[in-house]
Amino acid sequence: MALVVLVVLLGVGLAVVWGLQRQLIYYPDASDVPPAGDVLPGARDVTLETHDGLELGAWYVPADADRDTGLAVLMAPGNGGNRAGRADLARDLADRGLAVLVIDYRGYGGNPGSPSEDGLAADADAAVRALADLGHPVDRTIFLGESLGTGVVAGLQQRHRPAGIVLRSPFTDLADVGGHHYPWLPVRTLLRDRFPVLEPLAASDVPVTVVYGDRDDVVPTELSARVADGVPVLVERVVLEGAGHNDAVMFGPRVADAVARLARSVG
Repeated sequence: MALVVLVVLLGVGLAVVWGLQRQLIYYPDASDVPPAGDVLPGARDVTLETHDGLELGAWYVPADADRDTGLAVLMAPGNGGNRAGRADLARDLADRGLAVLVIDYRGYGGNPGSPSEDGLAADADAAVRALADLGHPVDRTIFLGESLGTGVVAGLQQRHRPAGIVLRSPFTDLADVGGHHYPWLPVRTLLRDRFPVLEPLAASDVPVTVVYGDRDDVVPTELSARVADGVPVLVERVVLEGAGHNDAVMFGPRVADAVARLARSVG
């Protein structure tokens, strides 16, 4: 009898995890964000139109006119916050001569919809189209993925080949991160949203820069290192000493400098 009760409780527990898993993956700040120009002088609001009928808010920040490299950055954020929290990094990138599209996924930053792997892929596709409409073709665009966004851009580059990719705090795939934090759960069996990074990039010839902190408490440092070891065209590995996953340095000039160096190498 005790064994039966244990099996039932285990089954119920796994069912709960299955049903609530996206609440453990996505932490959107759904609040509205201010107009782009109120936060970043010269920036403007743009609307991304997804193939499944959503209209998503985003910010477009033109490059500094005196330093314009002719390249753009598509910024795919991680699983938390909204685009207001990426304003400083967007400004740093624009100051280095890069136009920037800062997106918010569905469910983030006042956008409609609920996040999922397929949904975020559709949002990223819409961002590529929006940049093209703004005069930035994909072959003159660098994809900048942050944490969960590294999974978004790893898939995106299979559909739209960019000039280069910067991965900030990448993981091999999301199941490896989940297995690290929840070793008692069959994460790989339960997980619906997979976000592979290393597998799609291992078959890619796109130039890649990998940036990560050596004190990351969210994405294990060894996973980021495995990504850097596994990409065929690694331009640079930038290890930020003493940096955790959400430390200020991960959203500031040192990341922007890494993007700018990649831009020079592919430009």
